[in-house]
Amino acid sequence: MSNVLFDALFADHIGSDAPFLILPDGEVWSYKRFLETAAQYAHVLEALGLQIGDRLAVQVQKSPEALAIYAACLQAGVIFLPLNTAYTAREMAYFIENSGAKLVLCDAKAETALHPVAQAQLQVLNGDGSGGFTRLAMHHPKSYQPRARSGADLAAFLYTSGTTGRSKGAMLSHDNLLSNAKALCDAWRFTAQDVLLHALPIFHTHGLFVATNICLLAGCSMRFYPAFDAKQLIQDMPMATALMGVPTFYSRLLNDPNFTKRMTENMRLFVSGSAPLLTETHEAFESRTGHRILERYGMTETNMNTSNPYNAERRAGTVGFPLPGVELRVIDEKTEELLPQGEIGMIEIRGPNVFKGYWNMPDKTAAELRENGFFITGDLGMIDGQGYVQIVGRSKDLIISGGYNIYPKEIEQILDDVPGVLESAVIGVPHADFGETVLAAVVPRSGVTLQERDLAAEVAQKLARFKHPKSYQIIAELPRNTMGKVQKNLLRDRYKGLFAAQ
Repeated sequence: MSNVLFDALFADHIGSDAPFLILPDGEVWSYKRFLETAAQYAHVLEALGLQIGDRLAVQVQKSPEALAIYAACLQAGVIFLPLNTAYTAREMAYFIENSGAKLVLCDAKAETALHPVAQAQLQVLNGDGSGGFTRLAMHHPKSYQPRARSGADLAAFLYTSGTTGRSKGAMLSHDNLLSNAKALCDAWRFTAQDVLLHALPIFHTHGLFVATNICLLAGCSMRFYPAFDAKQLIQDMPMATALMGVPTFYSRLLNDPNFTKRMTENMRLFVSGSAPLLTETHEAFESRTGHRILERYGMTETNMNTSNPYNAERRAGTVGFPLPGVELRVIDEKTEELLPQGEIGMIEIRGPNVFKGYWNMPDKTAAELRENGFFITGDLGMIDGQGYVQIVGRSKDLIISGGYNIYPKEIEQILDDVPGVLESAVIGVPHADFGETVLAAVVPRSGVTLQERDLAAEVAQKLARFKHPKSYQIIAELPRNTMGKVQKNLLRDRYKGLFAAQ
């Protein structure tokens, strides 16, 4: 039996001297070097006791070595669990415990903080000591026989959250990832001649399972950046053909006067996702460069579902059409009846891209993944008269800021525990750069004077930076309806202009 995903992505590249990763300092990793490194890492995983089906939790900064861990896991049959580098040790404790990770891989600076919460082995990826993962790899062969894995076998866990703040491990199979990468590679016309500007993180589906897998299937190169840097991207753009990003990328490029039409003459494709792209950004980008950004729609549990067309009209305010093999329907949330075009309802997705369920959460799986295979996305949307899909909002209170999902309840629970706080409500408000940002409305207890800096300090200790509210509004009471439910829509209306012009 073959190893379905590894064979499809990597088999044709073994021994190839073609460039795969081009780093900002000019260093080049060929496909051969990358796969030899991945093979050594796979041997280390086995030497450390990991077997097929075990989970590897990875919280490391973006690097060629970090990406090679993904390839190593595929070869060894180990389930890859990438985690946001901004997560605190407190947050990491939950992911490690819930996943049952047998090994945790981290950066040297995080080792001390993670030791108390790592219930499994802990290794440093690029450690200076003899126990450093890369040092261990030096003593192993540069070839590895991939373990047999079928399309139904699990390849990765990606953690998502509900509005309760409890994260859920979405189980993604070899077929889930491969089917989606093939569909996108075809839809976006990637070939071996492409050079992708890769400035996304590799701990979520956009940077890892979309950008990287597409490039591997096509056999093209990536200019591989540790993080987004507008000046660096503008400098390198004449040597590239494509960019995948979040709306923040495009707003920041437009803010740089050096970003001109001449810099984009070699580019053929700009893709945006993970958050809504403002119509104004669409129009300004096309006016500046002559290129129209291609928006798509996806999520952790399904990878990508829809895309604006490559050749036909890329319509601002829409996410295009369902990808080949993907079914999308809009239903009435109450009656579960199919809605006609033009009516807003709950979006549901079915196809080979849809995940297998939530790890060790059968009730959550049953609540969101129907027996007929349709996944209830939690997104409200419609299909217009021309068949374009439009996302109009969330049925829950999810905030998407700079491409990151932020769940209000998690922040509210921390604020409500602060001495002197009676209650809080966290909402997303429009932001010119991030699309949406976090605002916390906080009600003090009688006779208490709250300080924004104290609230911010408490949140900073317990949550990743991207979750921190950009503003704390101290108010007398939260708006409620006659049933006592907090009316967050009124709060959004009250503060919607606070950051819109920044």
